[in-house]
Amino acid sequence: MEHKLDLVNLLDYVDPSMLDYQEWLNVGMALKHEGYTASDWEDWSKRDGARYRPGECFKKWTGFEGNGITGATITQMAKENGWSPRSSHELDWNDEITYDDDYVVIDKNWIEGKEISEPKTWNPVRELTRYLETLFEASENVGYVTATWQTDDGKYLPTKGNWDRTAGELIQLLNQSGDDIGSVLGDYNPEAGAWIRFNPLDGKGVKNENVTEFKYALVESDTMELEKQNAIMRELELPIAALIFSGKKSIHAIVKVDAGNYEEYRKRVDYLYDVCKKNGLNIDSQNRNPSRLSRMPGVERDGKKQFIIDTNIGKPNWDEWHEWIEGINDDLPDPESLTDYWDNMPELAPPLIEGLLRQGHKMLMAGPSKAGKSFALIELCIAIAEGKKWISWQCTKGKVLYVNLELDRASALHRFKDVYNALGLEPNHIDNIDIWNLRGKTVPMDKLAPKLIRRSLKSNYIAVVIDPIYKVLTGDENSADQMAHFTNQFDKIATELGSSVIYCHHHSKGSQGGKKSMDRSSGSGVFARDPDALMDLVELEITDDLLKQQEAAAATGIYAQAIKKVNFDYFDEHVGLDDQQSVSQMNTHAKRAIPQDELDKVESEINQAIKKVRIRSAWRIEGTLREYPKFDAVNMWFQYPVHKVDDVGILKNIEPEGDSPPWKKNFTKKKSPEEKKKEQKESLEVAFESCMIDGEVTLDSLSEFMGVTPKTVRNRVGAHGDFWIDNGEVGRKPDK
Repeated sequence: MEHKLDLVNLLDYVDPSMLDYQEWLNVGMALKHEGYTASDWEDWSKRDGARYRPGECFKKWTGFEGNGITGATITQMAKENGWSPRSSHELDWNDEITYDDDYVVIDKNWIEGKEISEPKTWNPVRELTRYLETLFEASENVGYVTATWQTDDGKYLPTKGNWDRTAGELIQLLNQSGDDIGSVLGDYNPEAGAWIRFNPLDGKGVKNENVTEFKYALVESDTMELEKQNAIMRELELPIAALIFSGKKSIHAIVKVDAGNYEEYRKRVDYLYDVCKKNGLNIDSQNRNPSRLSRMPGVERDGKKQFIIDTNIGKPNWDEWHEWIEGINDDLPDPESLTDYWDNMPELAPPLIEGLLRQGHKMLMAGPSKAGKSFALIELCIAIAEGKKWISWQCTKGKVLYVNLELDRASALHRFKDVYNALGLEPNHIDNIDIWNLRGKTVPMDKLAPKLIRRSLKSNYIAVVIDPIYKVLTGDENSADQMAHFTNQFDKIATELGSSVIYCHHHSKGSQGGKKSMDRSSGSGVFARDPDALMDLVELEITDDLLKQQEAAAATGIYAQAIKKVNFDYFDEHVGLDDQQSVSQMNTHAKRAIPQDELDKVESEINQAIKKVRIRSAWRIEGTLREYPKFDAVNMWFQYPVHKVDDVGILKNIEPEGDSPPWKKNFTKKKSPEEKKKEQKESLEVAFESCMIDGEVTLDSLSEFMGVTPKTVRNRVGAHGDFWIDNGEVGRKPDK
């Protein structure tokens, strides 16, 4: 069955995994209504590996009767996912197709004609055998017509002719014919000439369904001078197998299209005709069919010879010609002279993040697990939405899209609210933040990019944040060319939307302290060299002395604030500067100045503050920038769920992990089993305290924070003994 619009091809634009159950059923109903098969529906449904059930399509197929769902449903779905029809109506095979002014290679008004010359020696058998040898395998059946009939107005038209003889058989008989073509093919009318089909047949007929290989298409134009037809076909580098003079006013080009099936043949012929029309050849659109007749070389027609002008000219095959046409008609800009702009330079793109990134440019955040990269990106989204500072840099206020590929929807929404609260910001402009939750529904980046662009064109985002990219990574991350193709998708998004694209990637394994920031990202160096700004996080080693110092500072600060609040006169008279540096001295003053019930609250507050000090980690953010000068490294604390800059300078002289001198690296003390167990227990306790937001801790949140698998977390919980797990929730057992 032939369809005006092939719905199976349109389904290439529709991802079954993105549809709900009813939408999936509607596709099946539409296919049945339009005369397709259950196999077509099932083949498409297999693309949703998570929900596909073998045989389910066939079971439901029989019940699809009189539902009113037509092929227009599929057409609309395809349009919503990026497909656009080539014209304003459904195309029939004989419709003329028009496109935009692409693929223009030559100007027919300026091209010089190329003369056609008859063969000096007329050898009909040689003409025809050359044609057969060029286009057919010896075992392929050839269709030809020598018998004609005449219309009322005197025009000669071909009959169906013959189709049951092979090229090898015809060549052998022609070579034995003594130059008498008629003795082999049957006599033809010299006023009408003769015809031959250029695609092989199955020996059973001459319809499209009888074509066995879709090798060639016919290009013919009879509305311009022969010499110009010849010149344009050659200038277009058409992959022509045989070029034939029709004996009248046109040239027949038998063009290699090398299609795998009928549908591909139709698409390639449409493309071929479109290119020819745009370059001055007014193609006869009636010649599209693969079973079409063309003029047979080696015969005469009304006193003129039908002969081969040339064979195997232009590009050697369809693929090379198609690539050449596409390459000539790229959309790359022309080179520009600097003198044209020296005194009138174009404006630079406005900044998105002052001193780091311009709007429309790309930024990569790289770092190890537990660095809080996702939290940092959420902090950035909020800073852009509210027009606030991100870490140390002021952001331009505007709309931002956060593409969430990893968290479930509820967790992602809660995380934004938690970060807002931890930053102490009012949600005055949360309408500037859109979240696209794609966990479990991700597709490779080259498929995701056009979907993202289509959904975002009218949203005026100034930034798109993609977190994390490993979920949509295509190809080998260590392959430079494959990763270049991958990162090109970010360029497409930035160019189409005019927005910045910000994404995060993980560090390679091993110590990172001794490496440059550009060398820390996992995989090909393309990751680090592609973005306009690379922000890299590396962990700082916190010593026991520094930890104790921070705990003391937290305690003394709370004591001082509490004493001032309850008895400012006492503080002013009795608490000296040296006392304010001593926990024991401040504790003594607090006991004297604060009532016991209030003192108990202060002690509880201090205990909570010390826990927060113990669970936080220290980080240094460095950068490699393309548009701005290098900035001084910024030191900060990650105290779940936000990063806070170290304004005091406590972390200034601390070296990143792995930056120890060589003599220390070579003599690292191996930890005993007891030390490892103790470290694991402490790690679990720190992670639990860190994740205890809203009073609930999950196995997944612990796994993410600790950078280990949920199975490892479960094992450590069991070994610790002070925690319980129930349906993915983790809690602390009550004290006995």
